[in-house]
Amino acid sequence: MCPAPRRPSGTGRYFMTTAGEIMHRGAQWIPAHETLDRAAQLMRELNVGALPISDENERLCGILTDRDIVVGCVAMGRDPARVTAGEMAQGTPRWIDASADVTEVLDEMQGHQIRRLPVIEDKRLVGMISEADLAQHLTDDQIAVWVESVYARSVTH
Repeated sequence: MCPAPRRPSGTGRYFMTTAGEIMHRGAQWIPAHETLDRAAQLMRELNVGALPISDENERLCGILTDRDIVVGCVAMGRDPARVTAGEMAQGTPRWIDASADVTEVLDEMQGHQIRRLPVIEDKRLVGMISEADLAQHLTDDQIAVWVESVYARSVTH
């Protein structure tokens, strides 16, 4: 299968047209039963700040970030060797199909104010899309809209 054509962005960069082209490959699951200390070690080994969490059937059940480990475990006085990744999984996990258009990627991330998005192909994890991937592959206008919507704070009085 040939990749979709790349179009000039007007900034010297080229932007891709599908999630599969934007993502970085090599993402790995952390099983829900695995402890947070092991998750932190795996993040260090892979040089990443987030890991998708899988259930026993290798289905996405959440995403664990380095911040989750620090704020949700360590800062709460809990022992990362006794807390599992599954315990930290909250909400409905979001993902995108590898064939999804870049517009769908941005809509999903903006609509749910998320900074990392697992990419699935044939019911298997094939990659992740992060802020760095977006910055590398999108136009300046696309990045500006994404940043504004994902980092927007609700103002309450």
